[in-house]
Parts: sequence; structure tokens; C-alpha cells
Amino acid sequence: MPDPLPDPRPDPGLPEPLAGEDLETWSALATVLEWLPPALDRQLLRDAGLTHFEYGILYALAAAPERTLRMSTLATYANSSLSRLSRAAARLERTDLVRRRPDPTDGRYTLAVLTGPGTRAMEAATPGHVRTVHALVLDRLTAAQKRQLREISRRIVRAIGDGEGWEPPTDAGRSRPGTPRGPRLG
Repeated sequence: MPDPLPDPRPDPGLPEPLAGEDLETWSALATVLEWLPPALDRQLLRDAGLTHFEYGILYALAAAPERTLRMSTLATYANSSLSRLSRAAARLERTDLVRRRPDPTDGRYTLAVLTGPGTRAMEAATPGHVRTVHALVLDRLTAAQKRQLREISRRIVRAIGDGEGWEPPTDAGRSRPGTPRGPRLG
């Protein structure tokens, strides 16, 4: 049996470079990942003075029991470090949208509490945010494409981390579209 030809790649253990459809698919997704967050920030900053991350904090707190969550839980929901969340919470505290206080059941934890002005700010920001999400993403897709995007996104989230990621509850009890429906970031 003849010897196999040597692999011409410098390191045969390295994967082949992305090319063809793989490169086209990856570059399309990478572009969305780069362009969508600033577009969401732009609208929210213009209309509500909030970043998308800050809006997500308000959204999660609005949906939480007693409008309160432990900072560590909120960081998990946001896939954020505690330091990033603390900086955002400090900005929201300065404008009286969020208040932080020690957890009375366990002083090792800090609670984030949505204030009345925070609730009003989140409610005021929601219609513009929903319009932007529709204009940039949802209205561009057919019903079948939305289902495909949802399944593709869930698969990627599962590949990235241990958790399943946030999904809205099936609770249809909310009367107004765009209001919080789940305990996590929206």
C-alpha cells in the first residue's frame, strides 16, 4: 500500500479556513451581531436616554415579583459581569430609575429595585423599541423565517453556554404588547 500524500496545510490539525457558503453564512451573522446592537442603542438613546442593556435591566425588573431582583440574578439574565451590571445600575440610580439595597434575607446579596420613575421610563421606551425590533428584524421575515431564526438562535445559544438562554413565558395574560412577559431581559 503506498504512503498517503502529505497534508499540504502547514498544520494538519488546524481547520480549513471559512470559504464558500460557510463564509457567507458566518459573515452575514457576524454583520448582524455587529450592526444590530448599535441600531437598538441608537433608537433607545434618542427616544428614551437608555442603552439597550439599560432598557433590558428595567424590563427584567418590571417583570420580576415586587419589581426586585438580586443583582447576581440580573447579571445572569443579562449574561453580564457583575461589574458591568453595577456600572449600569449606578447610571440608572443617578436618574432615580433603579434603587439598590442589601437583601434583607441575606446581606451578602444586593437587590435591584425598579422605582416608579423607572417603571414609567420603561413603559415609555417600550413602544419605540418594539417598533424598532419590528422594523429591523420581525417585519423583514415571513412567519416561517421567524420560526427558523428562533430555532437557529436557540441552537447557537445552547452551543455557547450551559443554559438555554432566556425565553418568554407562554403566559398570554399581559394585555398590552411590548410589556414585560417574563422574569428576564427582553
